[in-house]
Amino acid sequence: MPDDLLLSSGEFARRSRLSPKALRLYEQLGLLVPDEVDGANRYRRYRAGRLADARLIVWLRRLDMPLADVARVLAAPAAERAGHVSAYWEAAEARFAAQRHLAAHVRDLVSGNEGGFAMTSAVNTRDIPAQLVLSEQRHITPEELPGWIGAAMDRLGAVAEAVGGPAGPAFVVYHGEVNHDSDGPVEICVPVDAASADRLSAPTRQEPAHREAYVRITKAQVAFPQILSAFETVAQWLKERGLPVSSAPREVYFTDWTSAGPDDEVCDIAFPM
Repeated sequence: MPDDLLLSSGEFARRSRLSPKALRLYEQLGLLVPDEVDGANRYRRYRAGRLADARLIVWLRRLDMPLADVARVLAAPAAERAGHVSAYWEAAEARFAAQRHLAAHVRDLVSGNEGGFAMTSAVNTRDIPAQLVLSEQRHITPEELPGWIGAAMDRLGAVAEAVGGPAGPAFVVYHGEVNHDSDGPVEICVPVDAASADRLSAPTRQEPAHREAYVRITKAQVAFPQILSAFETVAQWLKERGLPVSSAPREVYFTDWTSAGPDDEVCDIAFPM
């Protein structure tokens, strides 16, 4: 069939295995715009050469690819399309892997098993002195959270370096849940010397002295949703002992994240009490 042969919308839909409804939707979204629209009767016609893209849309949608990503694949040069598909699927597989871990975690919870984390990691307690901290706070989605944490820590770290460096480990405070129904807020804190308060170029607040319960985890265990087990472990430890939580839970990062390996301890999950 010549590529420039014009097909009616019905014939094009049949040959591309798209429903007329889907064809209209993709027209509205700019994915498959007709090559010709009759001025009198508004009949739409498509060149036969467009069938390849139409069938590609069918296959991409069968991968559950969102329409915005489909549009990016179609807009890319032919030589780059495979790369876009690979990147999408790698992200999808990572998401599915995370959901498998989350499903196992939820299964443990509903069966009354708190999971194996507490079996291998002891909860400890410590006293934390009052601290002046640089602070950046934001309402955020789960997808945005990892990138924002790193960027915010870099920003506040640079401010701290200008006055002699951080005075203690940076930490992330969860003032609210971060999930598909809740967006925090989340706060990044970097302790600094109180004597430098008048020279700081970022917002600060006073973190009060407190005692906290914590469990130490590795870089691999920080990944979501594995990290949920650590939060559950500390929360359960406090509950069993009748100890009230006095402030929001946090992640305390006490070593260089970039140079740490998957099995290196990098973070404490802590609950002030």
